[in-house]
Amino acid sequence: MIIVPEEACPGLLDIDAAFAAVENVYSAMGRGDAYNFPVVREAIGHADALYGFKGGFDRVSQVLGVKAGGYWPHNLERGLGGNHQSTVFLFDPETGKATACIGGNYLTAARTAASCAVSIKHLARADAKVLGMVGAGHQSAFQMRAAARQRGFQRVVGWNLHKEMLSRLADTAAELGLPYESVELDRLGAEADVIITITSSFDPILMKSHVKPGTHIAAMGTDTKGKQELDAALVAAATLFTDEVAQSVSIGEAQHAVGQGLKGEADITQIGAVINGDHPGRRAPDEITLFDGTGVGLQDLAVAPAVVGLARGAGKAVAVAV
Repeated sequence: MIIVPEEACPGLLDIDAAFAAVENVYSAMGRGDAYNFPVVREAIGHADALYGFKGGFDRVSQVLGVKAGGYWPHNLERGLGGNHQSTVFLFDPETGKATACIGGNYLTAARTAASCAVSIKHLARADAKVLGMVGAGHQSAFQMRAAARQRGFQRVVGWNLHKEMLSRLADTAAELGLPYESVELDRLGAEADVIITITSSFDPILMKSHVKPGTHIAAMGTDTKGKQELDAALVAAATLFTDEVAQSVSIGEAQHAVGQGLKGEADITQIGAVINGDHPGRRAPDEITLFDGTGVGLQDLAVAPAVVGLARGAGKAVAVAV
């Protein structure tokens, strides 16, 4: 079995490689060539942690595996690297033998940013100029960097509940050479052509009244039952796309609109259908498009084999007998 340590992963997988892997696996999902297993995600009753498993199988790429991990909200207080902790395991689909174990924290951040960027490529207006960021946590920097590669954004506007964290957005925008301004939500929605929400909120932050016609929203923070970043009325007013419909209605942003009878499963389209040309995606300049990025196991399994190959080539893979 090959082990790729967490600390090796950032130097191996770049934004473009993560984007290509995620776009390809979404296409495979859209064709029915890859599928996710049911998600297990539970509060463990200790350390306020959420823990679970996301797995799947891509029969074309012959990738089988699972990501184990979750959210430990007190890790940063303890001086640890991050609140999100995960590990990806790959298996030989012919024999079931474990083939690789890869640190999953950076991979999760990279594939989440790539997923958002895929939605911008296929759903945002081509003339989008202003990027709006709702949320300034660790993941927001990954999201902004990946998004900036998909459109010719001229500036960034941002909002975060805790104002002391907004410097992360300013610093990332400066890194990208983009002017940045912290604004209130009503102004953010009035100016932004693309809005990325990346929070851990359990209450709606972005409301229907905030968002102008023609906006593309990538809602990336809701991945657990009860979480919510968007007003259900906003979700109902948008043309809704997702990574996987089953997760969108159960643990994703759509769960609230569906629960209130404002949307149904038939109203939600997998992004793979747009990538494959089976759905037109955005139909009009003034249409509000919404990507509900719930995070699926196949995203992790798409980037993991690439990291294993790169680690081998760079001499950073550790081989062990199992």
